[in-house]
Amino acid sequence: MEPLEHNPLTSPVDIMKLDHGTFDVTETYRAFLREDREMTMPVAAIETLVVLLSKTEPATASELIDILAKAVTELKEGVQNSISLSAGCDLFQRFVLRNIQEYGDWEACKRELVKNGGLFLKRAKASRYKIAELGLPFIQDDDTILIHSHSRAVTELLLLAARRRVRFRVYVTESRPTFEGTASAKILRQHGIPVRLIVDGAVGWAIQKVDKIFVGAEGVAESGGIINRIGTYQIAVLAKNSNKPFYVVVESHKFVRLYPLAPFDLPGESTSSDVFTVEPIEEGPQSSPTLDFTSDNLITALITDIGVLTSSGVSEELIKMWYDF
Repeated sequence: MEPLEHNPLTSPVDIMKLDHGTFDVTETYRAFLREDREMTMPVAAIETLVVLLSKTEPATASELIDILAKAVTELKEGVQNSISLSAGCDLFQRFVLRNIQEYGDWEACKRELVKNGGLFLKRAKASRYKIAELGLPFIQDDDTILIHSHSRAVTELLLLAARRRVRFRVYVTESRPTFEGTASAKILRQHGIPVRLIVDGAVGWAIQKVDKIFVGAEGVAESGGIINRIGTYQIAVLAKNSNKPFYVVVESHKFVRLYPLAPFDLPGESTSSDVFTVEPIEEGPQSSPTLDFTSDNLITALITDIGVLTSSGVSEELIKMWYDF
């Protein structure tokens, strides 16, 4: 199935105007993230679209599809780093299309869409805990683990292992330029897990000391490769060269219909943005890329809520999601 054609909203009083006033899709999305710091971007996007679905009263299926398409476009254009958000939006649109095809009566279809949309969202939120259960056998007593940046799915897996009395220790990278690794280190220490925070450049030094690597992902491409925080690719290369298993812990609602071959193929990434100067400038996070792409041949397995998958398994699951009626 080809993606829907998206057209940006033309005015504040466009089709998004509801009985209770204009529905601000982007602000609603951001409000969900502010209220729940543990909510992922795709789940926040799905929750926003479920609210939109419950508040709109389209007369036809075609009008509903148009409303969703415009809302998704507004979200993607209004949010920086929209890769994982796009995965959630695309998946929910597919869910709506499938439900529309199953009902001949439009009124019954609308009621079921709102009801099933809530169930769909509930399953998406619960996926992290299912992943932790499936990933638990991969952590053994006396393991030394390396993690990169901050992933809620990875953190939940490690916390579950600690609650189950598995004894292990963790190297955590700082993950510059965002320093998100410091958040992971803080959470793990608060739960009694021994942690050593290291600079990103020390991964080569630490790699021989670790037994396995766990990382999260902003998105999983059709090839089974992953889009994640900058530095993930070089860790995967070191792990491959050192014969260390490299596991990706990720929710299936982050499977995205992209097929990048290199980091420059990612949305928002371009060689034209590289700036070289001979004069001193103020360096900061904006001068460094924040995402990279790790190819499937560097990944040992993906631990997801729908099972432990190989890279080829990702392609099969995407086919089921999008083309299996």
